[in-house]
This record gives sequence, structure tokens and C-alpha cells, in this order.
Amino acid sequence: MLTTPELTVIVIIGVTLALIAFTRLRIDIIALLVLLMVALTRLVPADAALSGFSSAVVITIIGLLVITRGLERTGVMQWVARQLQTYGRGSEAKLIALVMAAGAAVSLIMNNVAAGAVLLPAVLQVSRESGVATSKLMIPLAFGVTVGGMATYFTTANILMSELLIAQNIAGLGMLDFLPVGGMIVAAGLLYMLLIGRHTLPDGATLTQSQHQVDLHDTYDLAEQMWQVRVLPGSRLARQTVQESDINAELGLTVAAVWRGRETITIPKSNQMIYPADELLIVGREERLQQLLAWGIKLIEGGARAAADELPIEPIEIMIAPRSAAIGKTLSEMKLNRDSGLLAVALWRDGQSYHTDVRKIPLQVGDAILVVGQSADILNLSHNSNFILPAGEYSAQTNESRKAPFAVVITAFVLALAILNVIPLPIAMLAGAAAMVISGCLTMQQFYSAVDWRVIFLVAGMLPLSLAITESGLAERVGSILEFSLMNASPLLLFAVIALLTMLVVQVIGGQVTPLLVGPIAIKAALQMGVDPRAMALAVAIACSLAFITPISHPVNILMMGPGGYKFSDFSKVGAGMTLVALLTMLLGLALVWGV
Repeated sequence: MLTTPELTVIVIIGVTLALIAFTRLRIDIIALLVLLMVALTRLVPADAALSGFSSAVVITIIGLLVITRGLERTGVMQWVARQLQTYGRGSEAKLIALVMAAGAAVSLIMNNVAAGAVLLPAVLQVSRESGVATSKLMIPLAFGVTVGGMATYFTTANILMSELLIAQNIAGLGMLDFLPVGGMIVAAGLLYMLLIGRHTLPDGATLTQSQHQVDLHDTYDLAEQMWQVRVLPGSRLARQTVQESDINAELGLTVAAVWRGRETITIPKSNQMIYPADELLIVGREERLQQLLAWGIKLIEGGARAAADELPIEPIEIMIAPRSAAIGKTLSEMKLNRDSGLLAVALWRDGQSYHTDVRKIPLQVGDAILVVGQSADILNLSHNSNFILPAGEYSAQTNESRKAPFAVVITAFVLALAILNVIPLPIAMLAGAAAMVISGCLTMQQFYSAVDWRVIFLVAGMLPLSLAITESGLAERVGSILEFSLMNASPLLLFAVIALLTMLVVQVIGGQVTPLLVGPIAIKAALQMGVDPRAMALAVAIACSLAFITPISHPVNILMMGPGGYKFSDFSKVGAGMTLVALLTMLLGLALVWGV
């Protein structure tokens, strides 16, 4: 018979899953609601419910994010990306191996999503220079980053599982605990991708650098979504600014250019006046254009394609970066046109382009935006960490490259402290973050902006629920059920069952929440069955990264969707085999290294 605390915890878990699955609430807000539910039901004391904000996990993640930003800001990671461009020439198989290995190597010392974002522009450039389709490289990059994260402590799930062990008075996991098994998975994953996986990658168009701009027109169907119109006398638009005309606010259409006699006004600002006889280049759906015609506008038949081709400014594709301030905001709220001088004409998401209401759509990680603007404005945007630009002509040239040696030394020193266990890892990470500021690699403003506060509140809010699962007795009860069900089974079967359960939960709620729900139960089951709880914690941590089957199961996968031109099913075709290989290799590694 379940006790009242156990029932309460089950209800809270159910409510949490429902909020994640069926509402549009942000995950960090849901985490705060979870914290309040755990505290108000008195499952844990109030001070314990709030302890997540000062936990070792949170301090470690803050330090990691700041050090990662220091490596980016000083140009260290851009140097790594340039090496990928330099050596990334050759056969398709060589490129796939190089891209996947680079992703795995970089993710050893960086947050996984940041590693993917740093390498993405370079891989796009390598694709264009080599003629190998991006669809052949983006999934290997995503999977390389993910398996690399299995071999290091610096992955959120790995950090969380170590903390859960410490919370139960068991020695936590260190830097070298993940490397043997994780390294085996990296090697096995690379072999799978070269021998089998690459043959299941979708075919895509191969582009040279000169073809890329033309392809953007075709990819976004610009010619089919552009219309040249003339403003008639008495038109609703006449003698109004672009903003006052409500052409975007009411119809969702974009004015991409204005022709006034022999004058061409490209990238018109919101305060640009429209006069009778002006000709406008409009971007948007045909049904919205039909509504615009009722405003006193005449369509110039056949003029849009010629007008678009004659524009002196070529479009460029930018992407929403991880931890971007643009996430959840619209382009109107970001004031991209006013602040950056750039005009967004289309948006790409999940294999589909959008031309209407572009500035009203809340942005997500991995969204690609087609913009037009002056070269100087685009170059200025390359210094904005909210966006990812293609490598090459518009690559950001950091002003702090002279500080790169400091950033490298600081990172190496922190890694050495972590590996040798000289001081507690959270203290080492915090010291490294402080050193980034003291050495001038980062300003304090950049320090604060480097921290993804969504992740901090997510972890701090969900940790009390993990504690409640243990304190209520629910973890012990579920562990007893598993012990009874697998009484005469091999310990490896227990690890396989827990890993599969973890993997399934990850597909729904992601790898940052899953360890907090599954972890306490898995550790308790290991203790009750007499197997090494540290090995179990490592298995759960690795299983939290088995996010290969769907694009939504990991932020890195989402980041690669647009550039790779993938469909939802493309990840399943490649990822099913990758999941099986990683799972079997993990079990083999646990048997060989941990004696399971």
C-alpha cells in the first residue's frame, strides 16, 4: 500500500509530465512550480527545497558555461573550427569521420550544445568547399558531440548523477570515471557511422560556394513568394511610413525594397515613407497579397522575379544560437531591423520555409532566418552571440584573440585540478570562471550573459523532486519491485532495463530532467541488489545521452535540423542503429571496466 508521501510524489511527477507534454510553459517555469509543489506539500523541508540554488551541480554548471564562453570569446574554439576547415577536404567518408571526431573532441571540454554551435558554421563551410551535402555531415556532427559528452564529466546528466550519489553518502563520479566506457562508445559510434550509418544518411544537394546564394533563393522559394506592386493615388499606404501602413502588423507581409523613379531603397526602415507611384517588393503568401490589393495597390505581373534578381544585396542565412536571448521572442521584439539594419524576409523551421508573419513567430533554437543587409551590418551581427553566421566571409573576428593563451591555460589548469581531484570540482570550476574575468578573457557582463539561467533554474527547481523521491520511500519501493522482478537475473540485465527506461524517458522530457527522476530509483535499486551504485549512476548518465532517435530529444539535434535539411524520420533511420551500438557498447564497457 502506497503511503501518502509516495502518492504525493507520484501526483507531482504526473503533473510535471503533463505540464511538459501539454502546455507551452517554459521548462524552467515548470521546474519552479515543481519546487513550490514539493515545498508546499512538505515532502522536504523548506531549506532543502531551496538548496538546489547553492548545490554543487549549479556551481559546476555556471563555471562550465563561463569557461566555455571564455574559450569562444578569445577565439580558441574558432581556431579549432578553422582547423576543421583546413583539413576537411577529401572523400565523404573522411569528412564524416573528421566531423564526428571533432564534435566528440570538443564536447569533452564544453557543454554539448555549445560545442555543436561552435562547429556548425565551420562544417557548413566545409560542405560548400568540398561539395559534400550538409545532410551527410550534420547528423554525424550532432551524434559526435553527443557521444563525446558521454566520455566526460562536463555533461549536465553526468554532473547530476554524480551529485545524486553524493546526496546518498556515496562517492561521486570524477573526470576519469566516464572516459573508459564513454571512450569505447565514441570509437564504436564512429565505426558504426562509417560502416553503416553513413549509408542511411539522406541525400542532399551538393553546393559550391558560388552556388550557395542561388540555392538560398530556391530553398526559400523566394521567387514564388515575391510580388512587385505599385502604390496607386488614394491608396491606404500612400504617405504612410512602413510601420504606420500596418502592412506587416495586419497582413504579415514584408516590404523588401522600394523603387521611386530611378532610386532603389533596399532594406527600408520602419520609418521609410511610401508615396503614390512607388513600386514595392513584397514578400509573403499570395492570399495575403490579394488582401493587400484592396488597399489601393496594383500588381505588376511578372515583375517580382526580375526585381528580386536585380536587388544589389544578396540574402544570407543566420541561425538562432543556443542560450540566445532571442529564444521565445519574435523578430519584432528583437528589433532586428532597427538595431542591426537587417531585414528578415523568411524563416526556416523543421524543413519548411515561412514568408508571412515572419516577425510574429516566437523563435526557437535552430531556426534559420533569411536576412538581407549591408555587408558591414552582417559583419557586426557576427559579434552577436544570439546568432550563428556561416563561416568564411562573415566569420566573427574576436577582439580578444591575444587573450587566447590565457583561456587555454586556465582551462587546462581547471581540467588538471578536476582529474587529479586536488580540490572539489565546483570550486575548481568557479575559480576557472573567475580567472577568465581577472585575466581579461571576459568582462563581468559577458560572465553573466554566458550563464544559461534557464538551465540553472531547471536544475535547481527539479533537484527537490529528486530528493523527495528518495525521502518519501518511493525510490526504495520501486527498487524493491525491480529486485523482485529481476531476482535471478544477471546484473547486466538490470543495467539494460534501467538504461532502456532512461532512454525512453529522455525522448519525452530530455536529458536534463530525466536523471533527476530516474536517478534516485536506479541508485536505490543497485544498492538493494548489491551492485555498484556508481556503475549504475554512470549507466543512467550515459543513457540520458542516448538521444539519437528523434530530433527533439536533444537540443543539438534540433540545431542541425535546418542546416541539414532533415525530416523528422531521418534521425530515426540513422539513430536506431546508433542507439543499439551505444547501448551494447555501454554494457560491454560496464562489464569490462566496472566488473558488472
